[in-house]
Amino acid sequence: MYSLLKELFPICRSITGDGVRESLGIIGRRIPLRVTEVPSGTRCFDWTVPDEWNISSASITDSKGRKTVDFADNNLHVVNYSEPFSGTLEREELMPHLHSIPSQPDVIPYVTTYYKRRWGFCLRHKDLLKLKKGKYKVEIKSSLKPGSLTFADAVIPGRTKKEIVISSYLCHPSLANDSISGVVVATHLYKYLKARKDNYYSYRFIFVPETIGAIAYLKMHKEHFLKNVYAGLVLTCLGDSGPFNYKKTRQGDHSLDRICANVLKHSGHPYSLREFWLPGSDERQYSSPGFNIPVGSLMRSVYGEFKEYHTSDDDLNFVKEKHLEETLQMYKSVIDAVESDFHYINLNPFCELHLSKYGLGSNPFKQEDPNRYFRKILTLLNFSDGKHSLCEIADKLDVPVLELAEFAKTLEQKKLMRRS
Repeated sequence: MYSLLKELFPICRSITGDGVRESLGIIGRRIPLRVTEVPSGTRCFDWTVPDEWNISSASITDSKGRKTVDFADNNLHVVNYSEPFSGTLEREELMPHLHSIPSQPDVIPYVTTYYKRRWGFCLRHKDLLKLKKGKYKVEIKSSLKPGSLTFADAVIPGRTKKEIVISSYLCHPSLANDSISGVVVATHLYKYLKARKDNYYSYRFIFVPETIGAIAYLKMHKEHFLKNVYAGLVLTCLGDSGPFNYKKTRQGDHSLDRICANVLKHSGHPYSLREFWLPGSDERQYSSPGFNIPVGSLMRSVYGEFKEYHTSDDDLNFVKEKHLEETLQMYKSVIDAVESDFHYINLNPFCELHLSKYGLGSNPFKQEDPNRYFRKILTLLNFSDGKHSLCEIADKLDVPVLELAEFAKTLEQKKLMRRS
């Protein structure tokens, strides 16, 4: 996974432009993508797709010919979506166009100006303080003109048309954890689900520029989403060493919320559960009142709460391969649990079963504690009344839902239960 992260990291991306296309091309060499272009000026609910932005170079040069700021050194140096500019300014004229973080003097901030025509540069505060009085040559070679917004998707059909959405955003430039880690995990999760046999749900993977990309995608697929999408997850901030955090769906008590809580509780990793809040990421588009789709977000450190967020310190040293792998395994467990969380009907509901008649009296699962085994199997049969999901029963027993799924599979095979 880290090799994909490294390949995507240097690219200067934005909500439109060639950086997004280049990134989707890299992902498309690993999984099949359907790429869509939405023309500038397209109305998408209350929003309009803006002009396309691309940039080739940008710099600030002092009176001695030294480049004090250079886009070629780090693509965060330019305010993302800066309009083109060329001129010579006094330091006092230049200062309003410069952005830094005084409390973090060693980092370059990430600043955008998508919907307001202006230009600017971002630099380390310690470097800003070194700028002396005098004239500075400023040049930004960028373009803002009618083009299009680019997004992509990939669908894995299941036994039902009901879909789980896996959404990630790739508009950020060189920020490894916020955004690109989600794209990387989503790409590998696609591979896992494609190889997984007999998926019950269909899965829709979406790679979009944040906010306007999700809005444009929903505008194009509105009726399909209203009819077919069951739930979803937004993937971001997945590669750092922080504890897992699950942001619940707008509903707060959806089966996806119960499953994520169960998987995290029994994972052995530190975690916390958080209520749905606004703003956030693209879950706020999927969960807007008109769509009201239950979409949560399983993260490591939460965006806005780690000091590296939206700075040059969110780099390839901040994200580690082992943390990406841990996160991918957590997502696999969540998906496996989603695929197991059925309602069951006990086919012999009058009194408990004589388990030994069915080869179940001698603890075939080889558990150390027979009492724990009988408690699980009897509770599973008792609450398999079509009203309780497997995860709800697992929570009553305080066991992993995937562990209980093995019991359910055996009872199905012995024709003692069926899915509701």
